[in-house]
Amino acid sequence: MRPTDDLKSRVQNDWTAATDHPFTRALADGSLAPEKMAGYLQQDYLFLDGFVRLLASVIAHAPTLEDAVPAAQFLALITGPENTYFLRSFDALGVRADAPAASEARAFQDLMAEARHSGRYECMLAVLVVAEWSYLEWATPFAGRVDDLPFWLGEWITLHTGDAFADVVAYLRGQLDQVWPGLSAAERAHAEDLFIRAVSLERAFFDAAEAGFDVAR
Repeated sequence: MRPTDDLKSRVQNDWTAATDHPFTRALADGSLAPEKMAGYLQQDYLFLDGFVRLLASVIAHAPTLEDAVPAAQFLALITGPENTYFLRSFDALGVRADAPAASEARAFQDLMAEARHSGRYECMLAVLVVAEWSYLEWATPFAGRVDDLPFWLGEWITLHTGDAFADVVAYLRGQLDQVWPGLSAAERAHAEDLFIRAVSLERAFFDAAEAGFDVAR
């Protein structure tokens, strides 16, 4: 079994809850209230700064240039089209781009910072793999619905589906799988702990989004 598959199997209940969630089902069928989507996007946008820094650290710690290039290309997507999507969505939904961080958002921000400050490639990858792989899994079944949705719903699905995004997830998983055999037991345990906590926090974030975040206007 691939190391990343083994990691996922250790948290299957939380993984399934995060990737087959009432919030994302409502998002995909168009029944999600704009107010809930606005609050969710405001909180998700708070991750962008920490995510960019974490991904940049992966680029800096990649073993070779060949290993770094896909992450660098993905970084351009995050800071370009994805960032623009957020700003257009905030404008369309009539809300601010900035909002006070909810506890669930702060917890994931802290986890990303912990992984980055570890200076360990596998720790950074463990968090990124969860963040991107879980989104690929929840969004892919809904790829055919995007044309029937407002752009702030449909484009969020589009950003997390398709061959290009699947290739990003395959790259991140491949990097973690590649380095795993050379890690000590303690290093593996540390990366596994980050992976497990990341999955738990993804589930908690969607639970809070379903309940509804406060919207800053």
